[in-house]
Amino acid sequence: MSEAIALLKRALAIDPFYAPAAVLIGWCWGFQRVQDWGPVSAEEVAEAVRLARLAIEHGKGDPDALWMAGNTLSFFAGEHASGASAIDRALALNPNSAHAWMGKGLVSYRQNLPEDAIEAFERAVRLSPLDPLAYFFTCGLALAHVVARRYEKAIEWATRSLRDAPHFESALRNKVVACAHLGLVKEVNSEIARLLELQPDLTVARFTARYAVTLPPEVLDIYVEGYRKAGLPEE
Repeated sequence: MSEAIALLKRALAIDPFYAPAAVLIGWCWGFQRVQDWGPVSAEEVAEAVRLARLAIEHGKGDPDALWMAGNTLSFFAGEHASGASAIDRALALNPNSAHAWMGKGLVSYRQNLPEDAIEAFERAVRLSPLDPLAYFFTCGLALAHVVARRYEKAIEWATRSLRDAPHFESALRNKVVACAHLGLVKEVNSEIARLLELQPDLTVARFTARYAVTLPPEVLDIYVEGYRKAGLPEE
């Protein structure tokens, strides 16, 4: 990710308004945060948001730039309505973009609209079932089912995501939370051990601080309650 960002910054040094490079920087920092591959500073968050706004202004005809910019605004700034608007434009330009539907699913999930999120992620799966990012689609279905409190379905989709990407922490976190809400003690103990191997300093407080801007309180509460039931350390 660091090497990619360095190259993308070189591209922007040549053309400061090149939307694809601008939005890929935000995607890299977002993935870095999701996977806990080192901290993303406040300055980097501000830069990702600035570049997303620039991409929306200068990439009006580029559906990939638009959905990625919309996702960045939603993820890093909590601007879900603006993010959704950019993604809707992307889908108007290319309604067959599985990745834009994935972006719509992610923003809908963060708006506490699980049914809209499920529909969007299912369309992504149908459009590109062998996609290199298919584990994002299936994890997205796990996210949406967690928010809908359909924990059995969430476990099913998180497990499918982990089959394709065994170290995808978002899928593992959602599986832990869903198992905890269902009181599946054996599964919780097994999965939280895997999660803490990947993210040994994860605590309830750290998760809450990291996603306070991204997730509305009613969604964040589902995760916090699940982590506490799973026995995750508070601090």
